[in-house]
Amino acid sequence: MAISTGGGGNDAPMSEINTTPLVDVMLVLLIIFLIAVPVAIQTIQKLKLPIMVSAESKDKVENLLLTVSTTDSAGRSAGEPGFEGANLGGECRIYFNNITPVDSVELRDQAFKRLDAIVKRAGGPEALQANPELVPQVHIRGDVNAPWRCIAGAIYNVQISGYPTVGFISTPVDPNG
Repeated sequence: MAISTGGGGNDAPMSEINTTPLVDVMLVLLIIFLIAVPVAIQTIQKLKLPIMVSAESKDKVENLLLTVSTTDSAGRSAGEPGFEGANLGGECRIYFNNITPVDSVELRDQAFKRLDAIVKRAGGPEALQANPELVPQVHIRGDVNAPWRCIAGAIYNVQISGYPTVGFISTPVDPNG
């Protein structure tokens, strides 16, 4: 192993790197990995994963999904042929579980019946108070062109029905766009 003492009366810093220790460390790591990899592969081949039957959870939260839109300028609802998109002056359209069109009274009644069935199945209001994660929420997907009066009406009706939490579903912003 060679060592440079930097003699010669020169006070300039030495710009040469001694690579011998680096090579020694790399060779030791190479030997360790050459020994460790076959041992790890043999261990992995003997591994047996358990086989389990998948079953639906009984305490699954059943959130209520609502879609709020309006009729277009010609009075057509979403899903009808020729629908041109929600219109600010259009009639409010609410879709229960994103499928069934309902008016305000039907929304209130169906939401109450659904929540009442969930509370009875859970064992009463006390069971839901003991475990707040079992309380269903309302998720509203509102059209960007739907006026606030339509969305606020849907929120009001589901809160009257007893749902304590209302959230909104939106399309995330593309960070690259």
